[in-house]
Amino acid sequence: MCGISGFAAPQMKQNASRLKTAIETMNGQLLHRGPDSAGCFIDPETGIALGHRRLAIVDLSETGNQPMASHCGRYTLVTNSEIYNHQAVRAALEQDGYTHPFAGSSDTEVMLAAFSHWGLEKALASFNGMFAFALWDHQEHTLSIARDRIGEKPLYYGLKNGSFLFSSELKALKTHPDWEAGINRAALARYVGLGYIPAPDTIYEGIHKLVPGCWLTLSLAALEQGHPSLQPVAYWSVAEAARNGLADPFEGSDRALLEETRTRLQDSVSLRLMADVPVGAFLSGGTDSTLVAALAQNVSSKPVRTFTIGFDAANFNEAEHAGRVARHLGTDHAEMYVQPEDLLNVIERLPYLFDEPFSDSSQIPTLLVSEMTRQHVTVALSGDAGDELFGGYNRYNLARDLWAKSSKIPGPLRSALAWTLTHTNLNLLDLVGGWANRASGKYGRAGRGGQKLQKLGEALGQASQADLYTYLISQEQAPGAIVKGDGLDSVALFSAVDWPDHDTALDSMMLFDQLTYLPDDILVKVDRATMGVSLESRVPLLDHELVEWAWRVPMAAKIRNGENKWLLKQLVYEFVPREIMDRPKMGFAVPIADWLRGPLRAWAEELLAEDRLVNEGYFHPGPIRNRWQEHQSGKRDWSAFLWSILIFQAWLQEQ
Repeated sequence: MCGISGFAAPQMKQNASRLKTAIETMNGQLLHRGPDSAGCFIDPETGIALGHRRLAIVDLSETGNQPMASHCGRYTLVTNSEIYNHQAVRAALEQDGYTHPFAGSSDTEVMLAAFSHWGLEKALASFNGMFAFALWDHQEHTLSIARDRIGEKPLYYGLKNGSFLFSSELKALKTHPDWEAGINRAALARYVGLGYIPAPDTIYEGIHKLVPGCWLTLSLAALEQGHPSLQPVAYWSVAEAARNGLADPFEGSDRALLEETRTRLQDSVSLRLMADVPVGAFLSGGTDSTLVAALAQNVSSKPVRTFTIGFDAANFNEAEHAGRVARHLGTDHAEMYVQPEDLLNVIERLPYLFDEPFSDSSQIPTLLVSEMTRQHVTVALSGDAGDELFGGYNRYNLARDLWAKSSKIPGPLRSALAWTLTHTNLNLLDLVGGWANRASGKYGRAGRGGQKLQKLGEALGQASQADLYTYLISQEQAPGAIVKGDGLDSVALFSAVDWPDHDTALDSMMLFDQLTYLPDDILVKVDRATMGVSLESRVPLLDHELVEWAWRVPMAAKIRNGENKWLLKQLVYEFVPREIMDRPKMGFAVPIADWLRGPLRAWAEELLAEDRLVNEGYFHPGPIRNRWQEHQSGKRDWSAFLWSILIFQAWLQEQ
């Protein structure tokens, strides 16, 4: 895995020294993504510069180094990629008449051959893998960038003072001489609402995330004339995969469904074991990571290396369970117990690693387990995406059941009930809220009964299924009341994704997550945490053919009789006994709520000081200070909201 950067700067034409300095500086910001080698390409005649940092995984020799030129001389490529089927693509090229000899065995060389022989669009359709790349066409004077279908690898781009810039990470863009960007306040509002910034926005004005499954081509002539077109073009869409799959559901027996799914998963895992360096797997002991580890062990000639971290706090510790699973599978397992100070020390590194505000607190244990894993292997398989593809989140059941019941209540009565619950004193609600914990136990952990009743009131106030689900996945419904800026009162949390109106609410919710939460939260977290320590992560469940298959799997096999991920659990039981696996879903959480009342309190007080918030000018201090006081008193748990504000403040401090 690697890091790429580059630019097209007509004003730098004929200035080789300036081009070289700029691209080397950008490239230097990505050392952690590629510590094994570095390379740059400059074309003073056009003002093009491409940079590459390499983490050598396949073909460790110099023949795999980049930037790499095509045999025909037309193209130069920098890519952050693993094309798992590159050997099959190579064979298809040769069968189709491609005759140039290959110098090595890297996927980069195969990609260039595909671009040369088939063109960009056909080549993209042939790749099975994760990638973000930039392709300079010396003949047409065009620069094309593209991103993989699901969004495993990041790619940022934008126009600044007449230059087109792109990179794997924002920190590289910021070193370019033409960089100039203010904070995008609409994106900041979305961040406060969600804890992450959904594509195509970034925290900076004029800089975008390339949407997954898209490519765009920049004409150098148009850039020089001042009117370049930067309209992304989709070559694959999970929304289309969903439509096609739902229109052609699998109609065989449960046994046939299990066998087909197992075969497809095994093929995907086997492909992702392809490497010339050691490969291991993250193992939490949950359904998804256990299934991936089991399938890897199934085709390995020796014990697979597996890794987990543990916590002393029982409510957050999965290491003991992961150890039992590892022993049953026979993996070569390693675990590390981390102390509170280990977790807290990570916080100061988050602004640099993540580049823009990102407040999914599981980023902390993800970074720590990545650091431990990198001491032993260079590649790690991850079990991410099982929840989004196969119905794993408790909120799917909650949203479906809550809307089914609340939508039957007449509108005026529902509004009155919502107002009553949201405006009644929390302590009074606690007296009658014990039943709320019992009733909601199947959807998540127990908590304060009165607080759950208040949240129920907020949920009852939602006007549609889409509004209800957006409420459940957001942490602030009115970020415009928190973030200062014109027009933010009506800002939409998701500006680029329409609610997918499928026949069932469950289908719509899962697709919405695959379009938003999966690429912009989960995959961002995994990429930055792993690449921050020069570890490549691979996600077998995100093989695009497997994603397409998952949309053919009937919903009754994903969620059956209230049991989430029924199909994947049946597959896991083939490797690990039910009595070992069956336990409540835990997740990869850390006790942020307690930390903010304890070891992080002084740090948070400094960042949330009222005069500081006023002087910086990004937030209205009142609601933030009120929630901080309520959290400290124990009146309400505002940890998710406060953590988002604190992460932004810590990020801002580093700018």
